[in-house]
Amino acid sequence: MPTYHYNHEPCTCMKIYKVRHGMNDKPEIRCPECDKVLDRMVSAPNLSLGGYTSPTEAKYAKLSESDEIAREKELQKTYETIWLPEDVKHPPDWYDH
Repeated sequence: MPTYHYNHEPCTCMKIYKVRHGMNDKPEIRCPECDKVLDRMVSAPNLSLGGYTSPTEAKYAKLSESDEIAREKELQKTYETIWLPEDVKHPPDWYDH
């Protein structure tokens, strides 16, 4: 099942939400903080091109390691990425069965 990214512009919450749903589904995803309807963002497909294992690796291939780390730190200051629905939390004895 594909993963889609949602946010709203102008985004005052500064969050990007990741949601998994079918390609033909048209869910109305709402921001849990401000209750506005979120817009689906256009994002890179999850493909392996040019011998790279991910689009992110290809994107950063020409950057030095220190430049890559600096760029990621800057992006992480701006937006927080959250999965919707939130992760399932199992009771502590879940794996003991």
